[in-house]
Amino acid sequence: MTEAARPLETAAHPQGLRRVVIDPVSRVEGHGKVTLLLDDDNRIQQVRLHIVEFRGFEQFIVGRPYWEVPVMVQRLCGICPVSHHLAASKALDRVVGGWPVPEAADKIRRLMHYGQMVQSHALHFFHLSSPDLLFGFDAAVAQRNIVGVAMAHPEAARQGVMLRKFGQEVIRITAGKRVHGTGSVPGGMNRAVDMAERDTLRAQLPEVLAWAEAAVDLAERLHTGLPSHLVGFAETPAAMMSLVGPGGAMEFFDGTLRVREADGRVAVDGFEDQRYRELIGEGVKPWTYMKFPYRLTLGPDAGWYRVGPLARVQNCDFIPTPRAEARRQAFVATHGGRPVHAVLATHWARMIELLHGVEVVADLLADPAILGGPLLASGERQRGGVGIIEAPRGTLIHEYEVGDDDLVTSCNLIVSTTHNNQAMNEAVRSVALQYLDGHTITEPLLNHIEVAIRAYDPCLSCATHALGQMPLAVTLRNARGEVLDHVHRSSSGDTVRGTPAHSAEAAQG
Repeated sequence: MTEAARPLETAAHPQGLRRVVIDPVSRVEGHGKVTLLLDDDNRIQQVRLHIVEFRGFEQFIVGRPYWEVPVMVQRLCGICPVSHHLAASKALDRVVGGWPVPEAADKIRRLMHYGQMVQSHALHFFHLSSPDLLFGFDAAVAQRNIVGVAMAHPEAARQGVMLRKFGQEVIRITAGKRVHGTGSVPGGMNRAVDMAERDTLRAQLPEVLAWAEAAVDLAERLHTGLPSHLVGFAETPAAMMSLVGPGGAMEFFDGTLRVREADGRVAVDGFEDQRYRELIGEGVKPWTYMKFPYRLTLGPDAGWYRVGPLARVQNCDFIPTPRAEARRQAFVATHGGRPVHAVLATHWARMIELLHGVEVVADLLADPAILGGPLLASGERQRGGVGIIEAPRGTLIHEYEVGDDDLVTSCNLIVSTTHNNQAMNEAVRSVALQYLDGHTITEPLLNHIEVAIRAYDPCLSCATHALGQMPLAVTLRNARGEVLDHVHRSSSGDTVRGTPAHSAEAAQG
């Protein structure tokens, strides 16, 4: 399927269509917008999710000493810095010959990572998504926020805050700081866990586990109680990709790649992380600063897929902690064992993962290995390496090449939200067709589109990367705001001078 043939991606005749913009998409991390083109009868002709900021991390990391990278890449995001910190460290373990890292370093890294999963999932569910789920998509804007949740559901709001606080404390005792820590280094860790701080967190575990169980209860209750017209909300059948551990176990930190088709069949299994380029390609389009990954065997049009909680809970064969596994089995039974592609089910899956994260943290806090022992490994230097982990939002890939002078010569990042780019676009088009097509556009209807995007918990700051020549528009205005000159460079490199309306790409959003 070509870009022009994909339904609603590109209007056949964009000139003269009415343009409706959601800018910015709210209650997500980073900056993005959605543009809709409608005809005179309010029929949808085009829908696009745009990432409108460009940050260039893959370029300005080049030329830096490799040991700076695990700290630098955290500045991609203030919500999931641990994920980038650890993925970069894992990739550079290969460069310093420090793979595998010592047992103590591996377990401390895992503790940090699962603490990150807990705090991020709690933040998203309780602060960003629960207002829509508790009050309804059509609720007043003044109520659809965390303040509204705190007033109407104070205990749930409190538990969400405390779950996030617990996860942040796990990060602090392993990374040195709650945000942008320095604990993980190429080849291992630079610190062990302090016993007194470990004991403080262990004392909180009974209450934290109870809160995590309650979070799953709430997510399950909200999902099974959805009105009939929302059961298939934004349903977009897609293949699912994630890491899995031995025997197909859910695995967030290490493992091999598995891809399951939309119908539930396993298509790829046991795929080694260092070979990811043999599995995944990356495409670009001129209207967004976010890449479009795809399976090489199927090509960019048919090879897109989904990552994240909904993919992971269904891609694994079991969850290796008892409470979360019982909840996964309930999730599967509720849906009759069939693959689930309705995006609102992601919230239930996310809370199952949060419970799993707390269980793993509990096991690791009880392990004496985190209190000391060898923390660094070294060996024969290599030119490059790949680090893949499951970040809260899905599979995260870091790849680096390093020269003999210890400076980074190339960097490639495929972040979780980037993997979901096409899936999110398909979801918003599904919602636009079902709820907006032919109707008078209202704020509650536009919020339906935002709800579909928020289900993916996108981190748009992380996802602002591009390949090739990107379009650029420059407009010169006088003090009265009048356009004096406009220059537009297209993605093909062609330059047009004139008013913004002269640019076809600008007219399309």
